[in-house]
Amino acid sequence: MKSEQQNGTELGRFLRARRARVTPEEAGLRAGAGLRRTPGLRREELATLAGISIDYYVRLERGKETRPSPSVVDALARALLLEETEHEHLRSLAALAARRAPEPPVAPSRTVRPGVRLLLESLRPGPSHVVSRTNDLLAWNPAGLRLLPGMEDWPLRQRNIARYVFLHPAARELFHDWDHQIRGCVARLRALAGTDPDAPDLTRLAGELLLKSPEFARLWERYDVKGSTHGRKTFHHPEVGDLTLGYQSMELEGTPGHRLITYYAEPGTAEHDAIVLLDMLAPENASHRPVPSDGPSASAPSF
Repeated sequence: MKSEQQNGTELGRFLRARRARVTPEEAGLRAGAGLRRTPGLRREELATLAGISIDYYVRLERGKETRPSPSVVDALARALLLEETEHEHLRSLAALAARRAPEPPVAPSRTVRPGVRLLLESLRPGPSHVVSRTNDLLAWNPAGLRLLPGMEDWPLRQRNIARYVFLHPAARELFHDWDHQIRGCVARLRALAGTDPDAPDLTRLAGELLLKSPEFARLWERYDVKGSTHGRKTFHHPEVGDLTLGYQSMELEGTPGHRLITYYAEPGTAEHDAIVLLDMLAPENASHRPVPSDGPSASAPSF
């Protein structure tokens, strides 16, 4: 990630990535005759659509201009056809670029409050866990760990949902929509990289996945920043069979980006019976074990 960070700014990288994904037709332009060597919009086309000079836009992409006005940011968002989440991310990147000096990264706390651990217990049998901003598994109830087969075999410091989805051999079979699952994982990490690019927890994890997973590297270059916070997921679980569960992700206020993720099913359904069975199969000592609060993740290389 260091070489990537040295090549311009996160603002410039985001603009380049999104410009490449908008066709002239989508932007209301005529493609014109001849072969286009550049995928998506050319710099001059985007500058025209946003109502700014080509030179100014080029400076933005190259990181030589770091203080775009809110009106310029909004005009670029409209020209790039950004959705609201992406528009907010662009605003955050512009604010980050405008800082005169980078702020030193702060190692986030991994401590889960006792009250949150009690909450995990109260959600049984619904599989539930708490994850860090980079998807480290910090605490869980019995079914919350058992829902991810093979995760319990990894050392505590290695347990990370993004690492599991991309690198554990069971993950591709477990998730019915594995492609959608990996896109959501990368989008959340990409959003964090835009606003806190030097974060040590992110640098270690993304560096590892860039080296070990071609799928992660491909999606990382797309620069999607949209994630989902609720919906339904279908699992092909080796112990309880196929089941579709609702899920809700919620940020825990007063924490450095910790989220509670819980899965649920209507009582009386086969899915509810399945999560009750998952809860019963997991040993009681598997419930919300603490994760060490310092030191690098297991198997995560220095990067």
